[in-house]
Amino acid sequence: MAYQITSQCISCHRCLSVCPNDAVKLIDGLHVIDAALCTNCAGSIYSVPQCQAICPTSNGCVKQPHDYWESWFANYNRSLAKLTKKQDYWERWFNYYSQKFSEQLSRHQSEVVGVSG
Repeated sequence: MAYQITSQCISCHRCLSVCPNDAVKLIDGLHVIDAALCTNCAGSIYSVPQCQAICPTSNGCVKQPHDYWESWFANYNRSLAKLTKKQDYWERWFNYYSQKFSEQLSRHQSEVVGVSG
């Protein structure tokens, strides 16, 4: 699976010089990875793809997903990881919204009782 340059790219040009296969090209001012040349640095002396390792944005160079669902789950897992890093996030979320719901329900019930009584 080849890598691709994303919209997070800041055009620092670092990836142009570190790619061992010269797969990163500058075309019309945009960085592009030639999928035919990209090997993910597999079978080389590097343990990680060099374009991704040198990228200062961390998201400027990412694996190109095979299909829609792979991309969707990658995005979902990345978002979920950010949420679960926050201690007791879901418990606080549940408590807050259940309290708000209870308040709205009691207000609604008092309005209904006030109207009918």
